[in-house]
Amino acid sequence: MSEMRLVVAGAAGHMGRVLIRLVQEMPGLKLTGALEPSGHVALGEDAGLIAGAGRALVQITSDAEAALAAADGLVDFTIPGVSVHFAGLAAKHRKVHIVGTTGFSPAEDDAIASSGGTATIVKSGNFSLGVNLLAALVKKAAQALDEDFDIEVVEMHHNRKIDAPSGTALLLGGAAAQGRKIALADHSERGRDGQTGARRRGAIGFAALRGGTVIGEHTVTFAGPTERISLTHIAEDRALFARGALKAALWARNRPAGLYSMADVLGLSDV
Repeated sequence: MSEMRLVVAGAAGHMGRVLIRLVQEMPGLKLTGALEPSGHVALGEDAGLIAGAGRALVQITSDAEAALAAADGLVDFTIPGVSVHFAGLAAKHRKVHIVGTTGFSPAEDDAIASSGGTATIVKSGNFSLGVNLLAALVKKAAQALDEDFDIEVVEMHHNRKIDAPSGTALLLGGAAAQGRKIALADHSERGRDGQTGARRRGAIGFAALRGGTVIGEHTVTFAGPTERISLTHIAEDRALFARGALKAALWARNRPAGLYSMADVLGLSDV
C-alpha cells in the first residue's frame, strides 16, 4: 500500500513540530501539507526545518482546503472552532480527520459528529495508550464500586493550557460515568468555593491544577468509607500523544466514515 499522505495543522506549534518530526520518521506516512492561519509568521517556511527535522519540501500554508484535497488525512491539535471547520472540509472531501483538540462546546461536538457522516474522524481527549488503558480500568472500577465510593478526578497541566477540566479528565470522568451507567453532564461537580454543602452522593468531581511546564498528570480516586483507590497516569513527553494520533491515522485510513475514539483504535471499546 502507498504511503498515507498527511497534513499537520498548527505546524509551527509545540505539538505540530512533534507531529512533523514523527511523520518524517514513521513508516507508511508522508508529510504533504502543513497549516497555520493567515498572517502567521511561519507561512511559506519549510515545515521540516521549522520542526527541526530537516528539509521536508513542504511549505506551511493557510490554504487548508487545497492541502486536504491533495492528502489522505489531517492531524489536528488546534482550537475548537478551527477543528470544526477542518471537520467540515474532511467531510466535503471524504478524508480522515484526527482530532486531538479539547474544550469543545456541546454544539461543536455535535458539528464534528455530523461531519462523521462522510469523513472518517477519530476524536479523543487523549491519544496515549496509557490513558486509554486507564480509562478502561476506571470504567471497570466504577462498575465494581457502588456510590459509597466517591469519584474524584484531579489533573494538572502547564500554565499555557486554555481549557479546564482537560479533555483527558473529561475522558476519564466519562469512563467512570459509563461504568456507573449515568450521564456525566448530570453528575459532574466542577467548582467548589465557599459554603457548598455536603458532597452530592454519586457525583463525579473534577479539580484542575495549572502551573509550570507539566505535560499532563491525571489521577482518578475512588474514596470509600474506610479506604481509597487511586489510579494515575503521568505523561513525560508530548511525543506519546503524537505517536498515538499517527497510529490512529493509519488505523482510520481504510475505515468507513464515522466518528471513532482512541478506544476503537486500541480495541478497548467493549472493555
